[in-house]
Amino acid sequence: MKILIVNGPNLNLLGTREPEIYGTISMDDYLIELRTAFPQHEINDFQSNVEGEIINRLQEDDFDALVINPGAFTHYSYAIADCLKNISKPKIEVHISNIYKREDFRQKSVTAANTDGVLSGFGLKGYELAIMSFGK
Repeated sequence: MKILIVNGPNLNLLGTREPEIYGTISMDDYLIELRTAFPQHEINDFQSNVEGEIINRLQEDDFDALVINPGAFTHYSYAIADCLKNISKPKIEVHISNIYKREDFRQKSVTAANTDGVLSGFGLKGYELAIMSFGK
C-alpha cells in the first residue's frame, strides 16, 4: 500500500520546536522508524508551510491512504477541508499534541469531518497508529 503522510506548517521544525509539546525527534528520523516498522508499505511524505502546496499535493492522487497533520490549517482551512472531502481513500488526521488540552482556538478542527478518524495526543506514535488502522 502506498501511504502518503502530509504535514502542515511548522512541522518541518519537529525535534526543535517546543520539544515539551512536540518531542525531540525530527520527522526525518521518525520516518526512518516508520519505514522500518512497516516494510510492507511504501511510505512517502510531504511537508509544506503553504496551504496551496498541500492541496496541490493531495490532488496528485498517487497514494492509497493518507495520514495528514494539517498543523495550524486544522483550525481554519476550509480549502484543505474541501480537498479532503473529495478524496475517497482512507484518511486519518493526526495531531501530536492533544488539541483539546490546548488553547481554545486549537480545539476545533474544520478538517476532521472529512477524514475517517482523528488521533490526537499520542505524540509521534499517532502516525504509527494511523498506519496500523489501514491494515496490511
